[in-house]
Amino acid sequence: MHTTTIEISKEYLHFAAAHFTLFSATDRENLHGHNFQVTLDAEAAIQADGLTFDYNILKKALKQLCDDLDEQVLMPSESPYLEVEQGDDYTVIIFNGERIPFLPRDLTLLPIRNVTVEELAQYLLGTLVAREEIAVLDIQHLVLRCASGEGQWASASWSTPGNP
Repeated sequence: MHTTTIEISKEYLHFAAAHFTLFSATDRENLHGHNFQVTLDAEAAIQADGLTFDYNILKKALKQLCDDLDEQVLMPSESPYLEVEQGDDYTVIIFNGERIPFLPRDLTLLPIRNVTVEELAQYLLGTLVAREEIAVLDIQHLVLRCASGEGQWASASWSTPGNP
């Protein structure tokens, strides 16, 4: 049995989002935005028909993940430095005494500790492998990369049990 790595790197696998990085309980960046890019490597066995699997399934799932984050302000819900107050009209992020209001439609709270490329890569990969249509594919190893700009990437890896 032979294996191969399918690299999925499409121009449409991106999202524009605002965030700030938290450095401590008292220090953060100003709110700013990035055009994030996402790529995925999928290692799988080449089947008798010369195919690994229908990797259009991966492309569609990745596109949906990017679309869900596009044109949003991303905030971490697991940060020890932030508090979140959800009201009827606004969601307020509280950092070091600052009250930062957002319209709920503009804000996405992610179950991460900080909005960094390293946390986003882990979040996106975990969300991807949890999808039912991905779980049934015969994939041995995945590496998802997320960039916040040219030359600034982080990656996250996943393997099926028993694979390194």
